[in-house]
Amino acid sequence: MCLCRSNFRTLLIALAIIIGSSTTSFKEVPAYQVFNQKGKATDFEKLCEAAADADVICFGELHNNSMGHWLQLRLLKYLAAKKVNKVVVGAEMWEADDQIVLTEFAQGKITEKHLETEAKLWPNYALDYKPFFKFAWDNKIPVIATNIPRRYASMVMKKGMDSIAALPAEAKAWIAPLPVTFDLTLPGYKALTEGMGGHGGPMSANFAKSQAIKDATMAHFISKNLKPGVPFLHLNGSYHSNNFEGIVHYLLKGNNKLKVLTINMVEQENLEQLATENQGTATFIIAIPSDMHHSY
Repeated sequence: MCLCRSNFRTLLIALAIIIGSSTTSFKEVPAYQVFNQKGKATDFEKLCEAAADADVICFGELHNNSMGHWLQLRLLKYLAAKKVNKVVVGAEMWEADDQIVLTEFAQGKITEKHLETEAKLWPNYALDYKPFFKFAWDNKIPVIATNIPRRYASMVMKKGMDSIAALPAEAKAWIAPLPVTFDLTLPGYKALTEGMGGHGGPMSANFAKSQAIKDATMAHFISKNLKPGVPFLHLNGSYHSNNFEGIVHYLLKGNNKLKVLTINMVEQENLEQLATENQGTATFIIAIPSDMHHSY
């Protein structure tokens, strides 16, 4: 069926109005919104400025949120420029016994293929983490593996702390110095014991301790690699630093004068204000739309 000229023109105008309205609407939707600890809206530049003045930055992420990973890279680029590459990075994603592989790759002794086959990469490494670490390596920024090898955390969960106390010295080199003290009354750990249904029973306590030994180990390797005036940017799941617990608890236990800045990444449908349950969870909270792309 043919359209007459006037009808065709009317159709074009209607389409232009629809497209124009849609475009305007989407332009008004922010990709993220930064809030301070009190829940007041701020911006990413202020977050970066504060991070440059910290000893340690725990960037609590949602592992599969692509926008969050891009913001991590933006923060690293800011710190590298602000501090003239005087910055160190570390991550939960690298287990401590991977350090020799990371160091050999950074020194050009092994190829990227060796790195990617011999280190224990997370499934979303190529999409979400590789750009961040590539920038670090390209700019000679030290990359530190901070997490306990997962096999040892699994031992704690299944058999308790005595199981790793019996490990040889070579294995203990990849764990926080033993014995590690646990405060299972901290809300984050307490929630794990209750979530397991044990209300403090042996199995639920071991589950909480398996997370705490991760936190203690990450704090240990962060502290071990701190340098005066050099920010340490650490990537970890939000759980491990939210509410200034987890890694932060162990960092400050070792040195209560450290300036630790935390970031919590959350997803919300509405970014105009921070949800009540997210307020106070970190020094800065980055709210991202709930329908943002996820890598898995």
